[in-house]
Amino acid sequence: MSGVKGGARPLVVIDVVGLTPTFLEAGWTPHISELAREGFWASIDGVFPALTCSAQSTYLTGTNPNSHGIVGNGWFFRDLSEIWLWRQSNHLVQGEKIWEALRRYDPDSRTASLFWWYNMASSVDWAVTPRPVYHADGRKDPDIYTVPEELGEQLQEELGTFPLFNFWGPAAGRSSTEWIVESAVRVIREKQPQLCLVYLPHLDYDLQRFGPSGATVEGEVRFVDQEVGRLIGAARERGAEVVCLSEYGIEEVTGPVHINRHLREAGFLSVTTNAAGELLDPSQSRAFAVADHQIAHVYVARQSDREAVRECLQSLDGVESVLDQEGRRAHEVDHERCGEFLAVSRKDRWFSYYYWIDEDRAPDFARTVEIHRKPGYDPVELFLDPQIAFPKWAILRRLMKKKCGFRTLMDVVGLDGSLVRGSHGRLADDSKSGPILVSGSAVEARDTIRATEVQEFLLGIMRNR
Repeated sequence: MSGVKGGARPLVVIDVVGLTPTFLEAGWTPHISELAREGFWASIDGVFPALTCSAQSTYLTGTNPNSHGIVGNGWFFRDLSEIWLWRQSNHLVQGEKIWEALRRYDPDSRTASLFWWYNMASSVDWAVTPRPVYHADGRKDPDIYTVPEELGEQLQEELGTFPLFNFWGPAAGRSSTEWIVESAVRVIREKQPQLCLVYLPHLDYDLQRFGPSGATVEGEVRFVDQEVGRLIGAARERGAEVVCLSEYGIEEVTGPVHINRHLREAGFLSVTTNAAGELLDPSQSRAFAVADHQIAHVYVARQSDREAVRECLQSLDGVESVLDQEGRRAHEVDHERCGEFLAVSRKDRWFSYYYWIDEDRAPDFARTVEIHRKPGYDPVELFLDPQIAFPKWAILRRLMKKKCGFRTLMDVVGLDGSLVRGSHGRLADDSKSGPILVSGSAVEARDTIRATEVQEFLLGIMRNR
C-alpha cells in the first residue's frame, strides 16, 4: 500500500451471524439480496474451527488460527491453569488488524468496532461492547464498555440501557439487535468512520434453539434483513460501501456428546467439591475437554497418557474425528493454545461441557446464564428450564429477592442438552449451508473467497476510490 490518494473510501462491514446462501435463495432477504444485485455474493471458504472468535479474527487479520492464535471462543490458559471463554482483550489476537493496515494507507483513517469480539484494549478509535456490571454483592446489571467513555454515556442516554439480557440467554431476541443497529446508525452518521464494523448475532438465537428449518427462522431472517437495510441506508447516506458477511452456517443437531463425562468415567478428569458443587479441576486432571459447539480442545497433562486418551475419545459415540498435532497442522489451527487433541463431533451432534455424573452435584452456576464461569460453551442457556411450571413467576420471584437485598441464584436454565437443535464448528459440507460474503461493489467479484482473503478484499474496496 503506497501513499494516500484522497484518503480511504468509507466502508461498513456487517457481520450477520448464521447467514447462508440458502436464506438468500429462499427470498427472505430483500435488502441483502438487493445489495448482491448491485455487486455480487460469494461463498466463503470458511475458517476451522467455524466459531465466532476464530472466524472474526481471521477476517480481521487475514491469517488462520495457527497464526492469530484464536483457536476457539476460549481455551485452557496453561499459565493460569484456568479455562476462560469469551475474553475481550484485543491483545489476545496476534497479528496486524485491518484498521492498522488501513492506517498505513491512510494515516488519518478512523475505525469504529461495534460489538465485534476482542473489542477491549483495541487500537480502534471507537469501540462498543457488552460489559455487565458485577456488583460486590453478586448482582449483575446490564451495561456496555465504550471507547471513548462518553460514547457509551451518550448512547445509553439516547437509546436507554443496553438490553444485555436480550443479547444472550433465554430472553435473547430482537430488542438487542435493534439497539445495536440504532447505535451503529448514530456512529456512522455522527462519527463518520472510514471503517465501521457491526456485529449482529441475532440469527444465532433461534438457529441454535430450533435449527435452520425451525418454524420461526423465516421471520427472524426477515427481521434481521430489515435491520441490515437500516444500516445499508445509513451507509449510503455517508457515501460508504457495504459488505455483509457471516462466520458460519448452523446445522441441525439431534443431541449432545458429553465428552467430559466420558473422560471422567475413564479416570482422566478430576473434580474438586465445595459449597458450590463439583468443579472441574484442570490442575489435577490427566485430561479434560474445553467444549465449544462442535469442536473440543482436549488437554492431556502427561505424554504417556496421550494414546489412551485418543482411544478413549475415538470410542465415544458422536465423535467423528480426533486431530493430533499433524491433523491440527493440516487444518491450519495448530497453535500453542490448542489442546493436545482437537475432537470434532459428527455433523448432527455437539459437545456439552458437562462433567458431573449426578445432576444433584452439578455446580450452582450450571443452571444459570454464566458464560465466563462455565468451563465450556453452553447453548442450553438459550432455554428456560421446561421443568419450571411457571417460569415467569420463578424469574419475578428471584428478581424481587435481589431487589430486596437477598442473595439468590437466577437458576432458571435447565440441564437438558436435547433441547438444542442447531450448532456449528465443523466446516460446512456444501457452500449453500456455509458462510457468505455479499458486496455492494462489483470490484473483484468472484464466486468464492477464502476467509484469509477477506481482509485484503475489504482493504481493496477502501483503496479503490
